[in-house]
Amino acid sequence: MEEPRAVVIGAGIGGLTAAVALRRTGWRVTVLERAASLEPVGAGISLAPNAQRALDVIGLGDDVRALAAWRGDGGLRTPSGRWLSRTDSAAAARRFGGPLVLLHRATLAELLAAQLPDDAVRTGAAATLADPGAATRPATVTTPDGDVEADLVVGADGINSAVRRTLFPAHPGPVYTGFTTWRMVVPAPSRPFAPHETWGNARLWGTHPLKDGRIYAYASAAAPAGSRAPDDEKAELLRRFGDWHHPVPAVLAAVEPAAILRHDVRHMARTLPAYHHGRTALLGDAAHAMPPNLGQGGNQAIEDAIVLAHHLAAAAAPADPTPALAAYTRERLPRTADIVRRSARTARMALLAGTPAAVLRDGALAAVSRLAPGLLLRSWEGIADWQPPHRTYAA
Repeated sequence: MEEPRAVVIGAGIGGLTAAVALRRTGWRVTVLERAASLEPVGAGISLAPNAQRALDVIGLGDDVRALAAWRGDGGLRTPSGRWLSRTDSAAAARRFGGPLVLLHRATLAELLAAQLPDDAVRTGAAATLADPGAATRPATVTTPDGDVEADLVVGADGINSAVRRTLFPAHPGPVYTGFTTWRMVVPAPSRPFAPHETWGNARLWGTHPLKDGRIYAYASAAAPAGSRAPDDEKAELLRRFGDWHHPVPAVLAAVEPAAILRHDVRHMARTLPAYHHGRTALLGDAAHAMPPNLGQGGNQAIEDAIVLAHHLAAAAAPADPTPALAAYTRERLPRTADIVRRSARTARMALLAGTPAAVLRDGALAAVSRLAPGLLLRSWEGIADWQPPHRTYAA
């Protein structure tokens, strides 16, 4: 029998994971990427144990775990350097079954792309969903080389997803959270530091080591949508964070202005009615964009891809994927909608505006941490302990 054909629109982390997972379950997959190359836009990505277990399904979990760089102490701090809550990497691994792994997005994209045939990914290939398909007809994707019919289309085209707008034109899409982010990767400072996230007054900073000896740093601050620095983003970060504790000044001294990425943060405040329509499924930011404050955006895209492939592999009638896509929505929509809400709550708390509010928040965090150590790990409960679905013996 001829292999069913899937077209994945978007070669980000979720799209590549979906392509690998679908191919391993018998699908012929083509990935269409608008950009001219597979170099991901972005800096670092945090992979929690839930994403690592998802990657185990396609044989990449151990490759990712080998890139874990966090060893020993870490936690939550104030701008002066005072610790609000502390934990260590071993405690996180014991509690959730794996380490927290920080790696460059390009590293993960390379691991995933290496699992695909050379001709599976087409870059410089803008694609438009012309027809989402139905049980009785294939989906159609329009490309510069002509129309392509597919048994399945996966919309993995990010937060500004054109596939989502085609499927759900009445949905408002992601909305601005009220804060912007900066991200950068720089050489590690000569003076050691403990991995940390630091919360200030409507400002946040994080610094974490990468396996290759560099560090990944990020910052967030309340700002009007679309605003940019009057000079350059390094100068803006120095104004906002230059007097914070080590290693923040050292990171800012090392980074070049052109290497700083800045993006306003938007999220899906209103949940989509479904993550599929016809023969077309959405995953990752196209389906459930979320604030980065729980570090779960990429993790949930990976989970989506594995669960989607699982339901399609278990379908009673592979020629009609619509029941499998309905099962995918039923499984993924409640979980991801909850994580979007939890991420938004964490963002609001981390970026509280006003000195009195920030002082009260910090005092409460420190008190709870003394009374119940491991406060930071609690935010992962129900998230990092996720397990991928398994095919039954009957299937």
